[in-house]
Amino acid sequence: MQLSHKNIPTEWLRTLVTVVDSGSFSQAAELLARTQPAISRQVKELEERLGRQLLLRSGRSLNLTESGLRVFEQARKILALNDELVFEFSGNSVTGKLHLGIPSEFASALLPRIIGNFSQSYPDVSLEITSDLSRNLLAKGRRDSFDLILALQEESQETDGKLVIKDDLVWVASHKHSAQLLKPLPLVLAPKGCVYRKRAESVLKSAGIESRNIFTIPDLSGIQSALEAGLGITALTRSTVPESLRVLRPSRNLPKLGEIAIGLHFKSRRPSQAAVRLAEHLQSGLKAS
Repeated sequence: MQLSHKNIPTEWLRTLVTVVDSGSFSQAAELLARTQPAISRQVKELEERLGRQLLLRSGRSLNLTESGLRVFEQARKILALNDELVFEFSGNSVTGKLHLGIPSEFASALLPRIIGNFSQSYPDVSLEITSDLSRNLLAKGRRDSFDLILALQEESQETDGKLVIKDDLVWVASHKHSAQLLKPLPLVLAPKGCVYRKRAESVLKSAGIESRNIFTIPDLSGIQSALEAGLGITALTRSTVPESLRVLRPSRNLPKLGEIAIGLHFKSRRPSQAAVRLAEHLQSGLKAS
């Protein structure tokens, strides 16, 4: 007896993943260089092929159904295998030069692992990396010097880029010291303009908790050294906390800091293949953190 199989075009899966990652049909259309009606049609065809509704639309927001989440997760795996196979046998190597802008704390966390894997996968891509505050990286007159920028956003809806993830902002201190018990609360923070600093100071002020800035240090390594010496505490995204530091539990004297959105910003609406591949590595790596 011959079995009947339903094949799913990888193009439809890629469209679904891009729509979900970018948060809109219009953004997905730009990234995939297709029209918005074509994107909508492919998602509808995928839903009809599987016999399940995958996306729920409410105004401008898009949400995955339970079935949609399952398909989305499996689609990522299928596309990864597809792309790996095509790359291996295509004989075409991804080449070019890329300038990546990234906050210093993410550079420390991502360079050894995610960006290292990217360089091994695409050895013919020359990668230049600049670390700075997100605000400075995205400043007019400067952002066009980068092919891709990974930047923190105070609110996810403010970003004009591709939202990667939301990460918890947490209080961080040394394993060996208890600077969080001191009054006023000693803080070690990045310069003004840092999203972490703005959130930490705002939350403490709203809670009526007295604090003082012990040190202002622009890079994570300097902040880490100050914390390891027990000089104060700081705020970091959970995925970037070094092993030598510990996350403090929220309390009356340490209010919750909430979430921070992390977005990817391409220089062009039609980025190079190398820029797209780097963005995929960053996105997958951050979500796995």
